[in-house]
Amino acid sequence: MPSVFGLFSLRGRTALVTGGTRGIGEALAVALAEAGSDIILVQRDTSNTSTQEKIEELGQKAYIYTADLGSASEVASLVPRVLQDGHGIDILVNCAGIQRRHPAHQFPDNDWNEVIQVNLSTVFTLCRDVGAHMLTREPKDGHRGSIINIASLVSFQGGITVPAYASAKGGIAQLTKAFSNEWASKVINVNAIAPGYIATDMNEALIKNEERAASILARIPAGRWGVPDDFKGSIIFLASRASLYVSGEILTVDGAGTRTCYRGSWLCAARQLDPDVLPKTYALPQISSNARADSSSGQSGGISRSISTWHIMQ
Repeated sequence: MPSVFGLFSLRGRTALVTGGTRGIGEALAVALAEAGSDIILVQRDTSNTSTQEKIEELGQKAYIYTADLGSASEVASLVPRVLQDGHGIDILVNCAGIQRRHPAHQFPDNDWNEVIQVNLSTVFTLCRDVGAHMLTREPKDGHRGSIINIASLVSFQGGITVPAYASAKGGIAQLTKAFSNEWASKVINVNAIAPGYIATDMNEALIKNEERAASILARIPAGRWGVPDDFKGSIIFLASRASLYVSGEILTVDGAGTRTCYRGSWLCAARQLDPDVLPKTYALPQISSNARADSSSGQSGGISRSISTWHIMQ
């Protein structure tokens, strides 16, 4: 039986990571390398070598494979190319994703198709193809491999103006469970991480909107937005032998935000979005637009976080 530290070691393993050039994906790739794994980075092109250089500075190997994750044909050829070059894949991390925002009644077909392709169909293809590869291998230390998908809090809630993103991320949660149901007995672990509100480029529009940023912060009990490095521990746990008996899980990393859900919060959010959509008889909490978080008291603008509008992601 390995030591506790040995359980978390990824020495001698290789991870394929999508979305690793920035934000959460970059932090995940570097963390895996810090734990001893070599990294295969999947990028649109080779113009960004920052993550590769950081990995190589750690003494690990880093390879870049190019693919347009919005192209089903390019995604289908990716894993065969990697395997033909002689690489094994012990860990798969599906982190790449895109976002498109429109009111639901105006959401364009092209944006819907693009988001579903990158955020869901590509993840399915890579899970299927890497999983098929893992099934051909003999277990090592009682383990064939680990697959970690990046979900979202909208895997559980519908969001506002993001129907394609919410649909894709909801699909990620179920896809993770479906693969786990078939492969856990084959000692392949399939799990997902659901980030909360994280200070990355994808959330730049929210961060720059002071009113919305304050409203979001008010319903995070940890009292701050997350940062990419907050995911280093969770990715190493799910990629290593430390989680051999964990599969089909959606691990939320959100500063306890989902734990403060209020059963009627969707009503509150809907009322704020359009005051006429609900009967006036509902007694809805009014949350001040200038609310600010007080991490020591757990209150925001005099309103308890327990009556936040969390059910509707913004």
